[in-house]
Parts: sequence; structure tokens; C-alpha cells
Amino acid sequence: MGLLDTLHRWTGGFLGLILAILGLTGAILVHRDAWIMLPHAGDAQIQTTHVIAATTERLMADPATRPQSITFANANLGLDRLDFGKGAGAYTDQAGTIVSQWQSQWARPELWLFDLHHHLFSGDTGETIIGIAGVAGLFFVVTGTILWWRTRKTFAFRLVPKRLSRPAIVRHHRDLGIVAAPLLILSLLTGATLVFRPISALFLGPGAPATIDAALRAPKGPKVALASHLDWRGMTVAARARFPDAELRSLSLPRKESGLVTIRMKRPQEWLPNGRTTLWFAADDGRLIGARDAASLSTVVAAYNLLYPLHAGKVGGLGYRLVMTLSGLALFLLGTLSVWSFWFKRPAKAKRQVPRRPRVAEGR
Repeated sequence: MGLLDTLHRWTGGFLGLILAILGLTGAILVHRDAWIMLPHAGDAQIQTTHVIAATTERLMADPATRPQSITFANANLGLDRLDFGKGAGAYTDQAGTIVSQWQSQWARPELWLFDLHHHLFSGDTGETIIGIAGVAGLFFVVTGTILWWRTRKTFAFRLVPKRLSRPAIVRHHRDLGIVAAPLLILSLLTGATLVFRPISALFLGPGAPATIDAALRAPKGPKVALASHLDWRGMTVAARARFPDAELRSLSLPRKESGLVTIRMKRPQEWLPNGRTTLWFAADDGRLIGARDAASLSTVVAAYNLLYPLHAGKVGGLGYRLVMTLSGLALFLLGTLSVWSFWFKRPAKAKRQVPRRPRVAEGR
């Protein structure tokens, strides 16, 4: 138990701050659609084919102002979002009229908070650090539960420590951690798996990572340059004709040298906000190259597609969002107070007592 306690304290002292950041930003981002206060943000979602087709054609027609991607309005946010790359973007109403535009992600709090939560402002390196912190967080939950068991008779739940002394913080940390453990496992396991896909082998089977990679891989398309003018309306109409019951969720230009324009759709049975039902069109002439129906994906891949909605609170409405908010706030408290107690409230080292020499009586 002594070694386990030491590992728990020292790793928590170093990684607790990262976990606290992830918890607080996650708790805020769960509600991000609700605090985008812009004109038309509260508009009802429009999924009429000819309206989306006309908006897409309007936004993509001019190569000089064409965004790299469009994410269409959803049931919680009545705005389309444009991404121009390098942090630049815009929100438009569902007719394509710009209501807000920015040249840097720092102009929009929901964007830099998302980058902090997913990348620590450090791109792929930050994402890797977050994945490691998530795995470490699972270690903390397991070891913390083991360490709590020996003190279970003193359990007393408090939202905050009784005082900011080290013993009170340690006791609060221990008891809050055991209450929040199920939610923390859900948040940390889903988050870590989204960063490190091989973790999925632990709960979806040893062949899961390879199965997921193969199923979600885009088809091989022609390595062609993006044409100046494409039939954007025609591609949108073709996508809806192929999957008439699905929402049109996003349209993206080719990435790197793929030569494919991607349209993502969400069928009724899907939980993933932007769906996995996908169509790919050639970037030079707009012909259909391939299509993937999310309903045809294997059980393993379908289960993997549930991770992000569960992690980000994209299912279950306000009730589930509040549950994930509590998970994030608990992680924030556990992380910050563990760092505080480890670095600033460590017990003082006892002074070494030097034994006194016995006094010899005078005259002897």
C-alpha cells in the first residue's frame, strides 16, 4: 500500500493540473452551443434539401472566399460555421449571410477553449500529453479506490474541503473521488480512447483498432486538384438522394493530396453529432467516388462511434450534459487540490532532536 500511495501522490502532483484544466474546460464546452450569443443562433434547424443546396452553392462558388469546410446548423445552434484554416472562420445564418467573422481563434472563446481541451494549444504534441494524462487519470481512479477502502469507515461527503489544511484536503480528495469515480471513468476512458485508439482493444476486443481503422478509412480517390467551379448544389442533392432520411452535417474540401470533397451526414440511429454516413466526390469534376452508410458498420465500429457523444455530452439532452458537467467539475477540484496539497501543503519535516547529555552534578 505504501508504494501505491506514493505513486498516486507523486503522479497526481505532476499531472493534476493538466487533469484540472481538462475537467474545467470540458465542463464549459459541454454547453458551448448554449452560450454562443449571436443573431440567428436560436433559429430552428433547416434541413430542406434545396435550402442547404442553395446555401452551399453560395458559400463555395467563389474560389477567393471559399471556406475549407462548412458545418451546418444543428438542433441546438441555428448557425452554419465556416472554417477558413489557420484559426480563421465565420458563423452564417442558414441562408449563408455572415453574422460574425474572425481571423484568429482567440476572437472566439469556444474555439480557443476547444483547442485548450483537445491540444493544450500545442497541436499533436498537446493531444498526446492529454492522452497520457487521461490514462494516468484512470490509474488515479483505480488506485484511489483501493486506497479509499482502508479508510471507508471515515467517509463523509463534502463538495469542498472543510478547511484548506492538508489533512482536510486529503480527506475531501479521497471521499469526493470515490463518489465521482464512475463518472470519471466514463470521461477519462472515452477521452483517452479517442486519443489513443489502441485502448479500444481493452473493451472492444483485440482486433478492434484495426477494424475501426479499416472501416473509417476514406476510399482511394484520384489525386487531382480542386476545380475552380464545381456543381456544389448537385453534390448536395446527390447526397440527400442517396440517404434521404439523413441530416446534412458538413462539407469539407480535400485534405493534403486526397483529391476528395467529403460530405458527412447523420442518420436517425446515429449518436455522433456529425454522423459517420459519408460520401466522397472527386475534386476535379464532382463525380461520386464512394459512400459509406453508418448503418452497415460493424458492431465494434458502431460502439466506437458512441465514445465521442458520451464524452462530449451530445446525447441525453440537458440532463446528461449536467451529469458530464459534474464529472468535469469533480475532476477540476480533484486535480487542483491535489496539486495544492502536494506542492504547497506538504507536511513540514520534523526537526531532528539531538539527545541531551546528562548533566553531572557539581562536586562529584
